[in-house]
This record gives sequence, C-alpha cells and structure tokens, in this order.
Amino acid sequence: MKKVLSLLIIGLFALPAFSQEKGVDQPEKKELKPALLVIDVQNKFMPMMSEADQKSAPEYINAYIWLFRQHNLPVIRVYHTDSEWGPEPGSEEFAFPKTFNTEESDPLVIKNFPNAFTKTNLDSLLRATGCNTLFLCGLSATGCVLATYFGAYDHEYEVFMLENALLSPDADLTKAVQKFTDTVSWSVVNLLLGYAR
Repeated sequence: MKKVLSLLIIGLFALPAFSQEKGVDQPEKKELKPALLVIDVQNKFMPMMSEADQKSAPEYINAYIWLFRQHNLPVIRVYHTDSEWGPEPGSEEFAFPKTFNTEESDPLVIKNFPNAFTKTNLDSLLRATGCNTLFLCGLSATGCVLATYFGAYDHEYEVFMLENALLSPDADLTKAVQKFTDTVSWSVVNLLLGYAR
C-alpha cells in the first residue's frame, strides 16, 4: 500500500509537467472542503449488525470524528426513522449510543429513505458550508450508507467510504462494499485533511 501511495504522489507531481510539455489543458483545481457523515449508528440498529463489525467499527468511527475535529471540519449526524416502524425521534432507540463521540452541536439530518439526500436538508446544509467532498461511515454498508454514497454522486460531490468504519449485518458484505467503492484508509484521510480549507 505504501509503495502504491508513493507512486501515486510521484505521479501527481509529474503529471502537470508532462501536461505542459504536451500542450494538454490543465484540469481545473478545486479546493478540498470535506465533511464527515456518521450514518444511522442508532441504538435500534446497532444490535442488528455483525459482531465483527460491532467490535471494530465504533473505534474507527470515533477516530475519524476526532480527526475531523482536529481540522475544524464538519461532523454531520444522520438518523433514520420510519412512520410505521420507527424509531421515534427523541426515543432511546433513535439515539446514537453514548460511546460515539458526536456532539449535540453537530448538524443533524433525519431521513425516511435509505439515501440521506432524499427529501432532507442534507444537500442545502452541505452547500451552505461549502463542502464538496464527503467521507461516509456508519450503517448499513449494504443499505443506507451505500445509498447515500451513490446519492452523493448524483448531487456532484466527491465521495469516499471510510475503511473499517462501516457496519452491516454480514461482515463479509461490509468488506465487499469496501472493495467496490472508493474506500480510503486512515492514513490517506489524514493526509487529505491536511490540504482541506
């Protein structure tokens, strides 16, 4: 992995010089303005996730929350509810477990569909803060997180899954999602956030 990352960084520095020599137009440079979405890690849903994911993912989610706070970047809480089967907003089932280091001051989005962009204020909240890149963690990797990942593309955001910070009812499926989506590791996120504005 380190060798691949080194080659990627070298390639990024070499590409502009190559492009100028060949007369190729330079791609427009964009500032990185990231936000972290912590999705549906609610008391009702956490026990439904695989034991393996429940053991490791919460620690990684808290580590990513800490990292985003170190860079003064938004941490957005996303909650799911349904009029028929809940959980009811304000109830204990609706809440995130106290073991997650989210704060009451973190922006809150309540959704009724798997995709957190569907009929919510998420897009307007992100646009108001200038965010253009999203990092996703939470549950379910095979459901709401995945739907939000594709929803982010539909709204023209850059979007990444966070390695080891996803949960689903089947740990093998969690790993599969990490393989077929753009998933980044702690070290890559740490590097990228150093360039964030």
